[in-house]
Parts: sequence; C-alpha cells; structure tokens
Amino acid sequence: MDNGRCLISCVQAGIGYDNKAILENFNFKVFEGDYICVVGENGSGKSTLIKTILGLIKPVSGQVKLHDTIKNGSVGYLPQQTQIQKHFPASVMEVVLSGFLNSMKKRPIFKAAEKKEALRNLNRMEIVSLRKKCYGELSGGQQQRVLLARALCAAKKILVLDEPVTGLDPAAASALYDILEKLNKEGMTIIMVTHDLENITNRAGKILHISNGNYFYGSVEEYVHSDYSNIFG
Repeated sequence: MDNGRCLISCVQAGIGYDNKAILENFNFKVFEGDYICVVGENGSGKSTLIKTILGLIKPVSGQVKLHDTIKNGSVGYLPQQTQIQKHFPASVMEVVLSGFLNSMKKRPIFKAAEKKEALRNLNRMEIVSLRKKCYGELSGGQQQRVLLARALCAAKKILVLDEPVTGLDPAAASALYDILEKLNKEGMTIIMVTHDLENITNRAGKILHISNGNYFYGSVEEYVHSDYSNIFG
C-alpha cells in the first residue's frame, strides 16, 4: 500500500516521440520513498519514458503530472556516461557544483551554502578526499559516485538514473547499489533504468517492465510471479 505523497502520475499516457506512441494507455504513479527499477529490451521505450518524466519531451497523449514540489528542477538525473564525459577536464568539486547550475539562473558565483552542500554530498558518496582530483583521472566507479553527488545537488525529492552500473566491475556496481539503497532509506525516491535484474530484485521495491508496447508495474514479489519475469530468463 502506498502511503506517501504521489510525486509523478501518468494517466492514460501515450509515451513516444514525433506523435508516435511506443507505449499507449500507460498508467503509472511514483510515491515518496519509492525505489523503482525500469527494465525492458533495447528499444522498448525506457529512455523515452524517462525523458517524458523529466519533462524533456511531452506525452503523445494523456497526462503526465508532476507534484508541485518537483516541478521546479528538484529531480536529480544521472544519464548514461559517454566517452567524452569520462575524460572531462574538470576537478571533482567543479563537476559536483555543476549540479546547481539550473537553480542559479544568471547568478555567476556559487553560494557558500551550495559549496557546503556539495561537500556534504561528496561525504555521502565517501569521496570527499577526491574533491581536488581531475575527474578524468578517476576510475569508473569513482566517476559514477561523483556524478551521483552532482545529481544529489539537484535532487530534493527524486533521483533518476539511466543504467548507472554500465561498465563497472561487480565490486564497484555493488558499492553503488549499496549507496542507492542507503539514500532510499534516508527518504530519497529512486527511479533506475537497468538491465541488471539479477542484482536489483532484492533491493528495489517495485518493477516497471516494458515489453512490445505492453508493461507490468507492481511490487518485486508480484513481478517474480508474473509472466514478465521470464522474458529475460
């Protein structure tokens, strides 16, 4: 049973682009404190759904409603990394502070409170000692922690992550999952796109599985006993 506040609501939504829906009549609610994993084959519409939730593209039909508390840039987004991003020539602290850019508008200088919050998030990721290091010199796992700290600077209610463990070794992936689980227990709502079903079914609270224009959305227990859980089997 969902007792928290509803942050995102998709009502009979058509999810797609160029006026063509990949997913139709989509009903989906995200509540405070949810930990939702989005799974599905490549091309099923996972990334399009995430972009719709973030407001980057509009639904083809129906409605996608955001609660007032998250309408003004309070969602932290961790996209898939590109090769260019991996070699970005900036310090760790500069990358993390860039998470505040959307809220700064035309203000050219970071406030002391923003710098303090950036350090707090680096501490939460257990990488504050790396704050002066060049981002491009870090390991893949360290870079993901930096980007997660950056996303936390933007996030007040929700973290949205797109394949955050891609390219990480098992130890680094497990450490990142531990961090996300801790953040969720602290009250952060998490929506994560992943192919790593084996390792997330004992961590997530809900599964959204998109497949061939259809979808399943429910608890992990319900998912395990559904036909959808056999698609990747």
